Amino acid sequence: MLEQIILVSSFTFIIHFAETITYSLRLAGVRMGKIAVAISLTGIILLVSRTANMVQAPLMGKLIDSAKTSMEYSLIEQFRIIILSASLGTIAAMLAFPTAVMLARRVIAHLEVAGSIPGLLRTTVSIEKLKNSRSHIRLPKLGMLARLRIGGIPKRLFLLNIIVTAIYTIGVLAALLASSITTEHAIAASQSSGLINGVATILLALLIDPEIGLLTDKVLKGEKKSAALTKVFGLLMLSRVMGTVLAQLLLVPAATLILWVVSR
Repeated sequence: MLEQIILVSSFTFIIHFAETITYSLRLAGVRMGKIAVAISLTGIILLVSRTANMVQAPLMGKLIDSAKTSMEYSLIEQFRIIILSASLGTIAAMLAFPTAVMLARRVIAHLEVAGSIPGLLRTTVSIEKLKNSRSHIRLPKLGMLARLRIGGIPKRLFLLNIIVTAIYTIGVLAALLASSITTEHAIAASQSSGLINGVATILLALLIDPEIGLLTDKVLKGEKKSAALTKVFGLLMLSRVMGTVLAQLLLVPAATLILWVVSR
């Protein structure tokens, strides 16, 4: 059972790390004036995240089966460990952000020369290239935290990202937790995860992404400095961490709400 928890937590770590690190590609694309290329690479990373999410699903099902057959098995505690791995994945992406921006610039430049992803892999994936990548390592500095003040960007963007991240983090977990409590409505409860994540995705697409896109356009046009976009991405990463912390608090109430809705 411990192996399953480690596997699920590892996939959760990868999902949140990958989704957070995409900000580095966007920032690198803006700085190089290659935003379209950066967005295409962002899609590839998100594909990795979605694939990890698909592999994670059957493992989560095994956890539920174990909880129903063993009275000593604490499903809530295991889910809290999984949520913690989401927080750790986001924090790891924040720490890796300066390095990721430097590497993203190199990847975008090499992709322009190679002309395709397979060509990029052929020309860049080698032991020598991987060794050279160490020269692009940039450690985060404490001064970066001092610049992460809310002033200058909409507070609602920061708060919305916290809420959306929290919903996305516990969408599947809360639904599965609710399904483990009831037998009569177990299937309905477990299937509600798609609706919950769908709501989070809609909120992200309607309320958060457009504002980031508008700010990106202003930076590309020279109306705002690149530092403003760096600050926004920093705050968005910080809000994602806070969202995973909020998810810890919302796990049980969300499961209770799902159970109440499906039993109506």
